[in-house]
Amino acid sequence: MQNMMLTDFLPTTKKELELRGWDYVDIIIFSGDAYVDHPSFGAAVIGRTWEAEGYRVAIVPQPDWHGDFRDFKKLGKPRLFFAISPGCMDSMVNKYTANRRLRSEDAYSPDGRHDCRPEYPTIVYTKILKQLYPDTPVILGGIEASLRRVTHYDYWQDRLQKCILCDSDADMVTYGMGERVSTELANRVANGTPVSEIKDLPQTVVLCRKEEIPGGIKEDDIMLHSHEECLKNKRAQAENIRHIEEESNRIHAQRILQEVDGKFVVVNPPYPTMTTEELDHSHDLPYTRMPHPKYKGKRIPAYEMIKLSVNIHRGCFGGCAFCTISAHQGKFITCRSKENILREVKKVMEHPDFKGYLSDLGGPSANMYGMAGKNPKACEACKRPSCIHPNVCPNLDTDHTKLLDIYHAVDALPGVKKSFIGSGVRYDLLLHRSKDEKTNEAARLYTRELITNHVSGRLKVAPEHTSDKVLRLMRKPSFQQFRDFKHIFDRICREEGLRQQIIPYFISSHPGCHAEDMAELAVITKGLDFQLEQVQDFTPTPLTIATETWYTGYDPYTLEPVYSAKSQKEKLQQRQFFFWYKPEERRNIEQALRNMGRPDLIAALYKGTAPARPFKPKRHGKR
Repeated sequence: MQNMMLTDFLPTTKKELELRGWDYVDIIIFSGDAYVDHPSFGAAVIGRTWEAEGYRVAIVPQPDWHGDFRDFKKLGKPRLFFAISPGCMDSMVNKYTANRRLRSEDAYSPDGRHDCRPEYPTIVYTKILKQLYPDTPVILGGIEASLRRVTHYDYWQDRLQKCILCDSDADMVTYGMGERVSTELANRVANGTPVSEIKDLPQTVVLCRKEEIPGGIKEDDIMLHSHEECLKNKRAQAENIRHIEEESNRIHAQRILQEVDGKFVVVNPPYPTMTTEELDHSHDLPYTRMPHPKYKGKRIPAYEMIKLSVNIHRGCFGGCAFCTISAHQGKFITCRSKENILREVKKVMEHPDFKGYLSDLGGPSANMYGMAGKNPKACEACKRPSCIHPNVCPNLDTDHTKLLDIYHAVDALPGVKKSFIGSGVRYDLLLHRSKDEKTNEAARLYTRELITNHVSGRLKVAPEHTSDKVLRLMRKPSFQQFRDFKHIFDRICREEGLRQQIIPYFISSHPGCHAEDMAELAVITKGLDFQLEQVQDFTPTPLTIATETWYTGYDPYTLEPVYSAKSQKEKLQQRQFFFWYKPEERRNIEQALRNMGRPDLIAALYKGTAPARPFKPKRHGKR
């Protein structure tokens, strides 16, 4: 890793093209993130995937969108098309908190700078490219486009937005994990099919007139309420999002159509779940695993977080209502082979910062590796968004044996002192009691292995709330399961002589959550000796069930009304209960509890402490 040359990376400048002897480029990627040549960064993955197919690929990371657009001109026109990769996170989630305040840093930019990308880079980059090169197709990919593929609520503009194709003038969206669709698209275009004629490619979204819909409108197509109807009727939007979620999580999905501005958005069904061999191939591509040399001496926060970690699977069958994973990756798990994982661990060990410790051996959820339906035919007919909520599907194989084998194999490598699990653990899988006693024994072994050998002092888990009413809307297990897991965690730590903590994550202002639920959360977590640190206010992100519930006021599956805290006052009133232990919060909390008729909770929170006094901020000098 120490002796890398510019030609080890995808070219980013005219000079780097010349170093390769290239006089043209097939595909140019414009990325909203800094260029990190690593399998955790989408632009690098798709660029390397095209490269492996024999295409000449360049990448322009974080182009300057002001002035004369020189960054958009410097490599000229590609032979096939431009590709937009706006970033590993939605640009607005990346930039703003739930209170619409600027985050402390942009994790995917050098030195965490906020001025390296615009808001909605997908739209901004596309409009510039269409202005400069009106005849060259622009293909959208990545999380921002994927989650804006139909009418969706945008929290930052506080309104419904059309499919991103309408606002960007791009030619096509590729949604979800992109290796297969990107490869097939490039091959079709290289073989002479214009992008404008490709309307049936799986895992793509196109905008076309009614007469251009491939095969016409079919009986088994799902026709969503039009964008115009959703603007008039929030219930229509709630009904739409249920269809989107169900088809995102099916093996044999149906085509989705939505009318907008007299045209039709056509969402072609996704490709089947990737195989282990395909995922292995993606991770075996010749990544340098480093930021581009142009960032020498600069810190890219997201890279610092993952540089010594290994992702071992894709997909998540948790189906959490506030999570975007199912809409992007789907619920079916694709695992990398043990050999492939070990190869990557050995590459991580070559990193100059590696001192024997892997920061994470995980995935979207830490402990879903190797899990799938026992009867695949049952999975083929399934429309459930979650395999574990409201209860664990009897067809789900929850055996942790394969994952334990991965842990043991990695820890047996000479030079690995310890592999930590930094991804969130699903304790409901650990507590589930299967009819197969071998599976139950594997869960017990995994739990002890995790706690004794893979915790860096603090184990992250996400109960998210204490109210079972709210947890049902979140699609999370009863809080009693967290109590049960904490009891096991504490017992094993005592038995092993370990001084470790559970760090629970909680959310305020989720749909269905009232201020009284938050007050009870404060009392319950205090009773468990927690002073909460890892907390967040619910942030509505595009195309999640929770977001559309928050916006429409309806549960998309039952169409029953659901309360959500929306005003700043309501949201802050809920959030304050996380911090009941701070003196400056006490008076407001006591007043809020009296107003809601729960003075009993004042005693529960502050019994044995001095009465609240007016909080006086420290004075820093005289005026």
